Amino acid sequence: MSAERENRPGGFWRDNSLTLAFGGAFLLVLAGQAVAGHAGFNEDLAVDGLQQLTIGEYLMSSDFAVDVSENWQSEFLQFFLYIFGTVWLLQRGSPESKKLHKAGPESDREQHVGDHATADSPRWAGSKGWRQKLYSRSLGIVMATLFFLSWLAQSIAGTAAYDEQQLRRLQAPISWGAYLASADFWNRSLQNWQSELLAVAAMAILSVYLRQRGSPESKPVGAPHTSTGVEG
Repeated sequence: MSAERENRPGGFWRDNSLTLAFGGAFLLVLAGQAVAGHAGFNEDLAVDGLQQLTIGEYLMSSDFAVDVSENWQSEFLQFFLYIFGTVWLLQRGSPESKKLHKAGPESDREQHVGDHATADSPRWAGSKGWRQKLYSRSLGIVMATLFFLSWLAQSIAGTAAYDEQQLRRLQAPISWGAYLASADFWNRSLQNWQSELLAVAAMAILSVYLRQRGSPESKPVGAPHTSTGVEG
């Protein structure tokens, strides 16, 4: 009965509430960033005695694009490293870690692939050869691809934004290759990377000793500190 109740559809909004809530919050915060960024950008233009931009012009500007893309690439980097890293890396007592004896990609039986796929398994999970290998790593591959694409977008938009500043100062613009080697590009990247890596490390270790009742990111409140890979 409990399995039937768990699998029973509860309506579109309830069944997708996690994605919808965070997706809606993302759009609201992105809009807020656009408004605040537009105001700050126009303040800088006013200081330089230049014509201010409309909100539409700002949304199409390299400054807005680089501000957005530099945050996106760091988030996708976090998940890409976390997805691949947790295949092998462990933290005793953390629900963010697999059980200590399960380090590695695990067996076909444990992963329900190939001959061990079930009737409701995804089609490629039951296949053999490259399709199964690709599908078995598809989440990490997509996250890695999104990271590199957003990092590329950051580099291109960052070059344009940097060159605009150079021209305002009556200095020569630089090439994309030169910008990739610049302090501005690496400062933008590394200041985001260090915060994401700190957040993952903090979550891994703090979840050993602290609890959040009802959250799958936490162990059950009464679980021992040493229990690993157990979700609440």
